[in-house]
Amino acid sequence: MRQEMLLIMKKFTYRKVDAFTSGKSRGNPAAYLLTGPLQLTENEMLAIAQEHKGFVSEVVFCSNSDLADLKLTYFSSECEVDFCGHGTVATVYDIMRSNDKLRSKSEITIETNKKGLLTVYNRINTDDAVYITAPQAQWLQITVSRDAIADVLGLAPEAICSDLPLAFIDAGLRTLIVPVAEFDTEVSVYPELERVKEFCLGHGIDIILIFCMQTSSPDCCAHTRVLAAKFGYLEAPATGSGNSAFAYYMLRYKLWDGTPTKVEQGGDNIVFNAVRLMKNGDKVLFGGSATLRIAGQYFMS
Repeated sequence: MRQEMLLIMKKFTYRKVDAFTSGKSRGNPAAYLLTGPLQLTENEMLAIAQEHKGFVSEVVFCSNSDLADLKLTYFSSECEVDFCGHGTVATVYDIMRSNDKLRSKSEITIETNKKGLLTVYNRINTDDAVYITAPQAQWLQITVSRDAIADVLGLAPEAICSDLPLAFIDAGLRTLIVPVAEFDTEVSVYPELERVKEFCLGHGIDIILIFCMQTSSPDCCAHTRVLAAKFGYLEAPATGSGNSAFAYYMLRYKLWDGTPTKVEQGGDNIVFNAVRLMKNGDKVLFGGSATLRIAGQYFMS
């Protein structure tokens, strides 16, 4: 009977990888499956992602592409995700390290299910990192007030910095960007998950990025936090899409000149993670290293 069950099961290469690991930081966990020529249905991918709730932030399904080296599709335990920066870093870093053909390339192209073709730059040998071209930024209209944002975050209205603007930017995910005046306030924000989720769903927001220009490390240009309640968890400890939107924000408001830098991310309950940023022409690149935690096979009937 066991042998008959195995005969009707699909088997995929499986990895659990933490993205944006640096020093003692633990990064942001993602899992990926190599499905090769087989494209799973949305229901199958969602079911697998739901099995991973509380274990990883997102699951990436990596399949063959007629247009690029790889095709990536992203799911959280709640829904398909338009773009997942940390999942992309985790997947391509691990694949490029373990695949001699891809590791020898200075760049590859990935096809994403919602955001088209993106370029990945291989800097594993020199920087122990890969860099991803962020989707081009779209600046969106803000339909909520500072007071409403402060309320859902559990902040006093004056805690939101008055010297810098709010912004709503899609550079992979629709990101509401909120400046916070004081570092100690910014790292200690822990709002209620369900309130944040309801707020985001009601206003077409994917994630909320709060930031402070004060940092704990002199190597970093800013400190960020990313609330991702829409996707089933309160906070993402290290993100590519959110910090890409923030990079475009910093460029517009002359907080950053585009030279290579790092953003530190996370609340005061973790060792801060590092997300690398740079500018290439009119494009923002985000990048980092990753750490393989689990390698095996995933069986699906």
